[in-house]
Amino acid sequence: MSSFIVMDIVKEALKYEDTIHFEIGQPDLPPSVKVKDKIKEAVDNNSFAYTESLGLMSLREKIAKNYQDVYNVKVDPEQILLTPGTSGAFLVAYTLSLKYNQNLGLSDPSYPCYKNFAYLLDLNPVFMDISKKTNYQLTVNHLKKNSLSALQISSPSNPTGNLYDKDNLKDLISYCDENNISFISDELYHGLTYEQDAHTALEFSENVYVINGFSKYYCMPGLRLGWIIVPKDKIRKAEIIAQNLFISAPTLSQHAALEAFDPEYLSYIKNTFKQRRDYLYAQLNELFDVDAKPDGAFYLWANVSKYTDDSFEFAKQILKDIHVATTPGVDFGKNKTKQYLRFAYTRDIEHMSEGISRLKKYLETL
Repeated sequence: MSSFIVMDIVKEALKYEDTIHFEIGQPDLPPSVKVKDKIKEAVDNNSFAYTESLGLMSLREKIAKNYQDVYNVKVDPEQILLTPGTSGAFLVAYTLSLKYNQNLGLSDPSYPCYKNFAYLLDLNPVFMDISKKTNYQLTVNHLKKNSLSALQISSPSNPTGNLYDKDNLKDLISYCDENNISFISDELYHGLTYEQDAHTALEFSENVYVINGFSKYYCMPGLRLGWIIVPKDKIRKAEIIAQNLFISAPTLSQHAALEAFDPEYLSYIKNTFKQRRDYLYAQLNELFDVDAKPDGAFYLWANVSKYTDDSFEFAKQILKDIHVATTPGVDFGKNKTKQYLRFAYTRDIEHMSEGISRLKKYLETL
């Protein structure tokens, strides 16, 4: 298992009081005040016991209603399993869909915990190179070159912020259905898309595993609450896995999430991150080669190769010299990742502006 480099950067960044933070994918905005009030209510009601392993039915029903409202997709609440963050959801998905030493298809670059979860479960991650030529999307041509038992995608993605387009997503799912390949869709950043809407994998098949959670769009990272939607024939197996892995998701977090679907507040969240994206993209594009304006999430994937051939050492150096924290591309794979840094726009524009000012002055010296 490889280390999660960004967490080491976070730890080092805390040594400096004036650090500018571009490194961590954690929103600085609070959740809706309705969420806070619901937590207080749950505490007052002594809601400290375990829930059933699938989670509160009232919350699963709200999640199902959200899929109907947003995607026009009908989901049975029984198919929804609440998990301790999306990390718990990935462990459930991989355990349900793969056996010892089977191949899990992943893009390179991609979120580092995918492969680490695979290693934990004695699975074999198979990496497929993606680039700006296909807007950082895997295609059916990638799959035809590999023998896979399951495929994992993320849309919008970490680290590039790209969104899978409808036709490609449909083609990938069709190919997986036809070739007995389990399809796992990480949709954690749904809601944080800026020019076009995201499509859920459930629009194209009932046999997919869809993962989402409350950490990003709903601004509840520390409450550690995610969910997975499983095919109907996997409900009981998913429940048994959950019982053994974590008994149930955090009870207070489940109660709080009952008020997370707050349209007015979520619109504010989306608009705020869009403004931040527009600012940071314009600024970074003058300093580095940014492959594309991100479609969603809150990351920019910047090519820094005109300044360095080792972005990891470069990230450490700028943190030490000017106290600007970024995430080295090597956290996300091996496909030209030494050329890239990931910048997160999870702080306000004033904060980011100071970081840009420091970077401009620093790069002039190089």
